[in-house]
Amino acid sequence: MGLGSIVGTGIFVSIAIATQIAGSGIIIAVVIAAVLAAFNGLSSAQLAAAHSVSGGTYEYGNRFLNSYFGFAAGWMFLIAKSASAATAVLGCVGYLFYAFCVNADNVGIVGAGLLLLFVMTLLVSGGIRRSNQANIIIVSATLLGLAALVIVSFFVKGFPVQPIVDSVKDTSITSILYGSALMFVAYTGYGRIATLGEEVSEPRTTIPKAIILAMVIIVILYLAVSLTAINVMGAEAFGLSVEGKAAPLMLVAQSLSVPVIGSVITIAAITAMLGVVLNLLLGLSRVILSMARRKDLPAKLSKINHKTQSPAVAVWVTGGIIGVLVLSGDVVFTWSFSAFTVLIYYAITNLAALRMPADLRLYPRWIPAFGLFGCLFLAFWIEPTFWIGGLALLGVGLIWHSIALKLKSRNKD
Repeated sequence: MGLGSIVGTGIFVSIAIATQIAGSGIIIAVVIAAVLAAFNGLSSAQLAAAHSVSGGTYEYGNRFLNSYFGFAAGWMFLIAKSASAATAVLGCVGYLFYAFCVNADNVGIVGAGLLLLFVMTLLVSGGIRRSNQANIIIVSATLLGLAALVIVSFFVKGFPVQPIVDSVKDTSITSILYGSALMFVAYTGYGRIATLGEEVSEPRTTIPKAIILAMVIIVILYLAVSLTAINVMGAEAFGLSVEGKAAPLMLVAQSLSVPVIGSVITIAAITAMLGVVLNLLLGLSRVILSMARRKDLPAKLSKINHKTQSPAVAVWVTGGIIGVLVLSGDVVFTWSFSAFTVLIYYAITNLAALRMPADLRLYPRWIPAFGLFGCLFLAFWIEPTFWIGGLALLGVGLIWHSIALKLKSRNKD
């Protein structure tokens, strides 16, 4: 599930979005984001091991901090990952249309995206077993496709020495940090593992192992693919490739002029982003489930289908929220907006890990301390429009939570 959540929009779309900002410095940005994500992953792992319930940092914040931090985490997660899911839907449609040479306008892209989202929501509402079987197929196809692209590029273009040199000498620190913030979002699928704490065997050992192993594989993969893309197209051309139908790795494959590789990448991209949508529907619906159980959202959203053990109502509401964001039709907007909100979410994750009792900790306190600093530091290198909007939405959510607490108090009285 972790690989299915991470290997998707981040590698097939967002690398190009971040390259628009960082240029060749995307190589350094990928590494910075990976280091921060690793610290965050360890914080998430020990929290999930200590408190293995659905809901992720929403639950950790409530347990180890207070209800305001918990609500803020859940609220930011819903906003951030709904935007990420909308990006995945639009990216998947972009690769589909590019593969079949469909010249659709924005209305056509949005319409196809909504249809795709409906089908995936129907699948996820049927329960996690069915979802996991689909996920195994999706991840396998994706990894094979990406491996083929990297190997073919190596034989055609040679080892990518120049992109590494350019990343050091040609980019500014400001653009690299902005690119790192955008790339950080691409790593955060490991959070989906933590939100499924109630649905795995032996979560105290299974969840940390899954997160750490997923991160090691993903760092290697992201570096290999980003180096390949820049080596084949150049940083500027690759950055511009996200415009239009949003199928950047398809353009990389076509630039190699090798038969079949374009079709392989198309299949890998489509399956990968289907995997992202599947996993985000799972993760988001479990956070809605937890928030409904605490009455932070309507209690009807906590209803479980006894046959499938799936929170079907929460899943369909999640699909509806993502659908609203799909209406924007703009992958750059949806991905950039998710960057700030997800960094705030993981800042709360690290703060909760810092406050854990010593007997529950798996790792030293400097790990969540570094993660907390890194998240808050990178959050404000994003374009002000996005972090101002994110703070405004956070404020609205906290006002709602304050009102909800007063209503709860009155009902008890």
